[in-house]
Amino acid sequence: MSAAQGDPGDQVSAGPGDGAAPPDAQEYAGELGGFVLARGAVDRMSVRRGDNDWLAAAWADPRTRVLVLDNARALVRFGDKEAELILVPPSEAPDGLRFLLGVDDAGAAYFGVMGPPGCLDSLIKDVEVPAGDSPAAEQDAAQQDAAEQDATGQETARQAAPEAEEPAEEASGEEASEDETPEQEAPEQQTVTEQVAWLARARPGLRPAGLREAAALLNDRDAGLFTHAVALANWHATHTHCPRCGTPTVTVAAGHAQRCPADGSEHFPRIDPAVIMLVTDPDDRCLLARNRRWPERRVSILAGFVEPGEAAEQAVAREVEEETGIAVTRVRYVGSQPWPMPQSLMLGFRAAAVGELELRVDDDEIAEANWYSREELRRALAAREILLPPPVSIAHRLIESWYGEELPGVW
Repeated sequence: MSAAQGDPGDQVSAGPGDGAAPPDAQEYAGELGGFVLARGAVDRMSVRRGDNDWLAAAWADPRTRVLVLDNARALVRFGDKEAELILVPPSEAPDGLRFLLGVDDAGAAYFGVMGPPGCLDSLIKDVEVPAGDSPAAEQDAAQQDAAEQDATGQETARQAAPEAEEPAEEASGEEASEDETPEQEAPEQQTVTEQVAWLARARPGLRPAGLREAAALLNDRDAGLFTHAVALANWHATHTHCPRCGTPTVTVAAGHAQRCPADGSEHFPRIDPAVIMLVTDPDDRCLLARNRRWPERRVSILAGFVEPGEAAEQAVAREVEEETGIAVTRVRYVGSQPWPMPQSLMLGFRAAAVGELELRVDDDEIAEANWYSREELRRALAAREILLPPPVSIAHRLIESWYGEELPGVW
């Protein structure tokens, strides 16, 4: 069991006609790019998803590696400055729903498996633990992560606007008071670079972790595999029957589709497009707001789901006007990233406010909203008057792109 590729050996060939290695994500990123969850280093191999012989050979190959998930968490080894996924050979993976994640440049295949509850605890016992790692501490950390996951799981049942309209760390409805904040919470005034290093040092060792905690510390390959796997696992966990007739579906296309055995209909992973927008006024001030369900000080940019029959740009204008009374123009797409918590695709935009600039919050979703110049934002952060979104979010990257340099953000 290893986080590396494994022993040398013959590997299933991608095969002629399967295409060259995929370009780096930054080569086709939007205007902004650099989003934590919009990374990857493997070819997803969609052309092989229906080739059962190839899939069987790939699973049997000794160099194939498997990412095991338990309730959207994976086993992660945290080091001093970074983290890595623990990937296992197929022979050591638990039983569970399986899906193909891709093939790397060297021809090694990667799969994800939805393991049974508690499977990561079993894997921990089989992993070689470096000197200094405490199994007891790892168990405590796993229990804490499980409790946090139970709280964040409540977010999946609500269709509130994602990313900027839900705290990135918890959305349980009952927020912890400041006195109850865990000691491991990153200092609020750290920049993203400082926080990444701090997070890796705060709880080093081997433990189950979710995307929110681990993604910013992972390399491009691991971040892409983890995001892909969580997105598929979340869909399979909630879509088990045919929406037409109620018959239990069967998994096809290497985990990327389901088929109804009764009527033959095929069903594909649900993705909810949502817009998230940084709005500036004629003085280049940035609009930040606080959702009513958030504790004091937490702010972000506005966001909302795209409605049926609506263009993304129309959704930007509608959401801003509904929530703050501000009209916008020059709506410009800047980039996107998946947000599989549980199934959103965040579409990032910039927009310019026009007309009346007085903010009139909707008294439903938004508790308060304010315009900030760069100097006002700097002072508010220094005084701990506000908290910005965490580095894993597209909201943080959008705010930072306007500000011009790194900013702190934890939530």
